[in-house]
Amino acid sequence: MIKSISVGLDGSQHSEAASAYTLWLAEKLGAQVTALHIVDLAAIEGTFFHDISGSLGFEPYLDMSSKIRTALKERGDIILDAFAKRATESGIKFETKCSIGVVANEIAELARTSDLVVIGHRGVNEKFTTGLLGSTAESVTRKCPKPVFVTPMEFRPCEKPLLAYDGSNQAASVMHDAAELCSQLGTGLTVLAVDHDQQRGNKHLEEAGKYLQPHGIEVSLILQQTGNAPERIANFIREEEHDLLFIGAYGHSRIIEMVLGSTTEYVLRNADCPVYLHR
Repeated sequence: MIKSISVGLDGSQHSEAASAYTLWLAEKLGAQVTALHIVDLAAIEGTFFHDISGSLGFEPYLDMSSKIRTALKERGDIILDAFAKRATESGIKFETKCSIGVVANEIAELARTSDLVVIGHRGVNEKFTTGLLGSTAESVTRKCPKPVFVTPMEFRPCEKPLLAYDGSNQAASVMHDAAELCSQLGTGLTVLAVDHDQQRGNKHLEEAGKYLQPHGIEVSLILQQTGNAPERIANFIREEEHDLLFIGAYGHSRIIEMVLGSTTEYVLRNADCPVYLHR
């Protein structure tokens, strides 16, 4: 049961959506929220300022570093104050924290005392990152010891969730979370298995249906036998207009993942809805 939610905020548009999803979930679940803004240590102590100092032939770095630290801290306070105002208006119990450090590490540390961590798909530096998933979000999903809820750029209520199920231990773990959350949100749940082997795919769906039946939620079981699993999941979300995906952090073969990349990583990069990730 989710009663403690942490959210990382950086003032970006993705962060605004993360804030909206957090408040929506907190209201629905009766959870309390910790909003965290991290002043990125790399922005203060990066090589950029060392390079400037050396090229100019003097040492302005310490003074410059102090001023930048102060400015970034003030910006963080403004971001957290805005969240506090929205949480107060919604009647949500909350606290705010502003710290300095490596962003992903700070979020993962806070997660130790949270049931769920919410982060935006990309952050304030999205124009300077490669790929379709922000570097902080990618790092948090790898390091975080608790479930992570990765949000898209725009908020919309979650009314049509999807569970990607492949029979792995990780998929079974996230299925447990999906059952509880869907029960609390009052939604049904579609279970999607992508497997070229019809017998195996149907077996996975049968065990998922058997597990979910006592939870009192409406369940739809779908088997897809064609296409690559990561692409099929992402396409299915768009085709059927699902607004939340539950997925395990990895499937059967860790060796294959290291060589080819995981289903999870592909879906995180390409899904246009929130992704609830359980490691």
